[in-house]
Amino acid sequence: MQKLTILIHCKDQKGIIAAVTAFIAKVEGNITYIDQHVDTEQNVFFMRLECDLTNHNINIDAIKDDFNHTIATDFNMSWDLYNQEQKPKMALFVSKYDHCLFDILGRYSADELNVEIPVIISNHNDLRSIAERFDIPFHYIPFTKDNKEEAEAKQIELLKRYQINFIVLARYMQIITPGLISLYENKIINIHHSFLPAFPGAKPYHSAFKRGVKIIGATSHYVTAELDEGPIIEQDIARVSHFHSVEDFIMKGRDLERIVLARAIKLHAERKTMVYSNKTVVFS
Repeated sequence: MQKLTILIHCKDQKGIIAAVTAFIAKVEGNITYIDQHVDTEQNVFFMRLECDLTNHNINIDAIKDDFNHTIATDFNMSWDLYNQEQKPKMALFVSKYDHCLFDILGRYSADELNVEIPVIISNHNDLRSIAERFDIPFHYIPFTKDNKEEAEAKQIELLKRYQINFIVLARYMQIITPGLISLYENKIINIHHSFLPAFPGAKPYHSAFKRGVKIIGATSHYVTAELDEGPIIEQDIARVSHFHSVEDFIMKGRDLERIVLARAIKLHAERKTMVYSNKTVVFS
């Protein structure tokens, strides 16, 4: 049985849900999940639908073509249709920090993430042994202000070779180039602490500790050309107090980064996020 996920957004108007559900019935689909949201300020309709195709002989490409020329055209929709059995291919970009990488690969080995990880790319060689431990190809591509174009070209060549669908920056400590962002629009996921813009720089937890903050957090978002200002996918916080040391802050922060990044990957891989106007609609 083929399982499909459909994501839709368009101008809000009458009859969208009725038309889409009628189409699913026409192609012998059984709806197993449906949810929708209307942004009343911008008059935009969002929908996520899952269904099982009961006719084993039906062709998904034919369904896409039919949907595009009827429902999508009638309502001027932006839409995507995915086969749930096809796991998206995810590339990991890393530098020297290993906590997010270990967490992702542990979850991946335990089949907690609906993805394939064909490649790990790094601007340092430090984490190669971890990739080898999990039997995943590791590619070292030095990245400096003097070789940005060459490094970007090598990254893109690898991403195309491994047919990558989306990228996760597992504490990759380099600014992503505009060329790469344009190729993977809303398909590059980053993680960082949530102190920005209050405590920028290399040691945000030390700055926050000196300021006596009471809450620390982590934010995962899609990467855009504006640094750390992309659409937010997931966030979480932990409370701290005067009892905690800088080391406690860092430990709690890394725990949050692991958890929040894993949630963001899961949401994206299961096609539960939609981006519009630099915000996300995240379905349950």
